[in-house]
Amino acid sequence: MDLGAAKRIVVKVGTSTLTYDTGKLNIRRVERLVGVLSDLCNSGRQVALVTSGAIGVGVGKLGLGSKPDDTPGRQAAATVGQCELMFIYDKYFGEFGYPTGQLLITKDDLENARRRGNLMNAFERLFEYGAVPIVNENDAVAVEEIVFGDNDTLSAAVAELIGAQALIILTDIDGLYDRDPRADADASLIPVVHKIDEEIMALAGGSGTSRGTGGMLTKLHAAKLATAAGIPTVVMNGQEPHDIYRLMEGHRFGTLFTPEK
Repeated sequence: MDLGAAKRIVVKVGTSTLTYDTGKLNIRRVERLVGVLSDLCNSGRQVALVTSGAIGVGVGKLGLGSKPDDTPGRQAAATVGQCELMFIYDKYFGEFGYPTGQLLITKDDLENARRRGNLMNAFERLFEYGAVPIVNENDAVAVEEIVFGDNDTLSAAVAELIGAQALIILTDIDGLYDRDPRADADASLIPVVHKIDEEIMALAGGSGTSRGTGGMLTKLHAAKLATAAGIPTVVMNGQEPHDIYRLMEGHRFGTLFTPEK
């Protein structure tokens, strides 16, 4: 499958890719990622970035020992971290000549027809203006009834909303394995998945890191949603953002989930 032909792309980056174990931003990696995404825009593509990290970065900036276990604490950390994230993104994208637009979304925004239409219009106008939409869940107001719960699912919903031709999910593992590679040295990477069935879902294993909310299970759910909408999805290691270039050039990275239609 030729991902290089995709003209509108959603890239999702997770907290574990964006930050160090301290919770503070991995500035070097963020800078490289922004450079790659800006260069994709230079090539004529439209890129939307779905970013995690607000709570994790907020924890680091506030000097907290760990992520708060209560909702108000997580919401407060998210508000602080989101400011830091957008400051950094806007600074680096600006150095490459691209303005950024922040969109904080809840599940209700996509399920309500009027607000969904407003969001779609906002994305289209941002692309028209040559800006990079930067999306995160609105953690400060999200409660159980309207929360996505993870940005993997959000990225698939955004990809469907804007009619993306590819979804790239960057994480801290190379892709989907036939066994847990952290527990079994003989585990093998699965390069292509044509159908996400119960057998594939069973390979997901446990949850994500202490700084993130996902893990492979949420990525499989996201891939299932995106491929059902006809959007090829790649789950790949985000440690070296320049690998995105090679992916778009036809080289195989991570696990490719092919569209169901």
